[in-house]
Amino acid sequence: MPTSKKNAGAPAPSKNTSAVARTPSQNNTNPKLDSLEQFRSDATNQALTTNQGVKVSDNQNTLKAGPRGPSLLEDFIMREKITHFDHERIPERIVHARGSAAHGVFKPYKAHTDLTKAAFLLDPNKETPVYVRFSTVQGSRGSADTVRDVRGFAVKFYTEEGNFDLVGNNMPVFFIQDAIKFPDFVHAVKPEPHNEMPQGGSAHDTFWDFVSLVPESAHMVLWTMSDRAIPRSLRTMEGFGIHTFRLVNAEGKGRFVKFHWRPTIGSASLLWDEAQKLAGKDADFHRRDLWEAIDMGDYPEWELGVQIVEEDDEHSFDFDLLDPTKIIPEEIVPITMLGKLTLNRNPDNFFAETEQVAFCPGHIVPGIDFSNDPLLQGRLFSYTDTQISRLGGPNFHEIPINRTIAPMHNNQRDAKHRMTVNRGQASYEPNSIDSGWPKETEPAAIGGGFETYPERVDAVKIRQRSESFADHYSQATLFWNSMTKPEKDHIVGAYSFELSKVERKFIRERQLGILANIDSELCARVADNLGLPAPKASASAAELGKSSLAESPALSIVAKTKPSVKTRKVAILAAKGADVATIKAIKDALTAQGAHAKVVAPQLGTLGDGVEVDATILGLPSIMFDGVVVAGGAASAKLLSESGDARHFVLESFKHLKAIGAVGDGEDVLAAAHLPTGDEGISVGSDTKNVMKAFIAALSKHRVWARADKAESVPA
Repeated sequence: MPTSKKNAGAPAPSKNTSAVARTPSQNNTNPKLDSLEQFRSDATNQALTTNQGVKVSDNQNTLKAGPRGPSLLEDFIMREKITHFDHERIPERIVHARGSAAHGVFKPYKAHTDLTKAAFLLDPNKETPVYVRFSTVQGSRGSADTVRDVRGFAVKFYTEEGNFDLVGNNMPVFFIQDAIKFPDFVHAVKPEPHNEMPQGGSAHDTFWDFVSLVPESAHMVLWTMSDRAIPRSLRTMEGFGIHTFRLVNAEGKGRFVKFHWRPTIGSASLLWDEAQKLAGKDADFHRRDLWEAIDMGDYPEWELGVQIVEEDDEHSFDFDLLDPTKIIPEEIVPITMLGKLTLNRNPDNFFAETEQVAFCPGHIVPGIDFSNDPLLQGRLFSYTDTQISRLGGPNFHEIPINRTIAPMHNNQRDAKHRMTVNRGQASYEPNSIDSGWPKETEPAAIGGGFETYPERVDAVKIRQRSESFADHYSQATLFWNSMTKPEKDHIVGAYSFELSKVERKFIRERQLGILANIDSELCARVADNLGLPAPKASASAAELGKSSLAESPALSIVAKTKPSVKTRKVAILAAKGADVATIKAIKDALTAQGAHAKVVAPQLGTLGDGVEVDATILGLPSIMFDGVVVAGGAASAKLLSESGDARHFVLESFKHLKAIGAVGDGEDVLAAAHLPTGDEGISVGSDTKNVMKAFIAALSKHRVWARADKAESVPA
């Protein structure tokens, strides 16, 4: 019997065997299948080649002008690989397929003339229209919102100088350093090709096989195993441009920048148990939350900030500024806030807008330019190529949601889905027939033509990773050290859950080797959960790297939580016989603080005096809310205490570390669920005003972290 791959060790390549061609009779007796046999391929023991049969000697690095120089268009290996990858799906996006979006405006805080000549950052009295799309990465359009995944954060600015697309994620780093590896990473994280499973998740062999073999991914994998990968809502999610860009002012002075989006209501995440249950209870949880918030006038807001690095300081860090697997800690370079983004209008039609919107990192305006980040360089080619495939040709810019508000005139003609009716005889430049129009614009200081930043490049053509990209672990260690205790516990739990889904033991063992290079405690705790021995660190000094910081509190969501209840959602648990005056008082107290309350009961109907039940306990379970208050009334408390669903509602809220309140007889419901009414984050009493004061204080902290250890033993 052949050894199962699931139980075998990592297979060693054979040097003395060659692929054996199978005959149709050896495989099946179906004539239809026999006729397809010539098209089957088995890559075992075969050299890696291009589609033209050219053997590939380096599949790790794009061809560049020097180790840190720009990527070269002549790299036919990279272009073939990414072109094929870009066209693998029709018509759904290959990655970021499931998205939610909204219209809004951006307004700068002041004229940032010292930094850039980009017009949309120069007038604090002028609003620039935007369209913002949030998305998951791995799953299809039909997957769930709350899966553990990276989230896309893409903003299209419709500026007077043309469209600027800031295409990023909710994490500031990425899995790979060079764009040539992007198809490999996505193939690894996507559902496995033989069975199209799992959907919307990374807990499977091919993902962990890849990342355990690619140490540069260690930092990003740690972010993905953190609470950042399960945001509470899209409105409480940070965004990042990931790459290093340039801002260029009217005098031609350039500075390196990293882009940041910060939600004004603060960041918050789900717990893993919540995320899993929400995926089943409401797969559209994030999409619905965003839509309803805008519909109610709770317009989501983010501040746009940049970390600014002078060109003379490019090489002054412990890491390479062009490495997309690295952050600039805020303690070293603080964030300068440029302006505010407000989302204030939902789309009119999902397909016409959210599905057809086309973001491309190469869409920039005068005053913004690129760096030689090798991942960014590949994206500049890949995104446009993808949109051509998805949207039917090169005229995707004519779709209404993609059209610039700036005048658009050039000599590009025809092709599929052309909407513009061009007048004139000449479709070339220069010409004299149409008096030379349209003509080039001189690159004036502000308002002129685009001018590429004149960076000097003097290097040999080479496929090589810069030695300054060798550090794979120092910032992963920094991230781990910067987490609070509950966040560390969640990371350990995430690694343990994901790796428990990996069937091949040698992959789990190899990933533990990666964790050992990050932190011995992290490795030991995960290894213990997997029933495996914890290895010791084995990376080289160059791979381990170094960091001038021991920790960075700015990386922790919990450490920088903004106390606020604005836009938070609270369930008022009640039943027939509830004290309606108390319910009204609870609602008033929450509304005054900007929170939203819904009356949740075993049945729909009226509780009396105009108090309507908004939802049933089963229709809107506790995971849909940020906290719960049990209303008073002896009859209501008796019904709820006898209801298993009601007891589960408050018990699950306790398990998920949410604020809980109970007024008067409502305390009986907590007792029926065996909850400790004296516990932190639980407010009880007969005085509604006092109960709500304590409840709102607990709710403002988002979670009752002091309850975490106790809540683990609660079966909910």
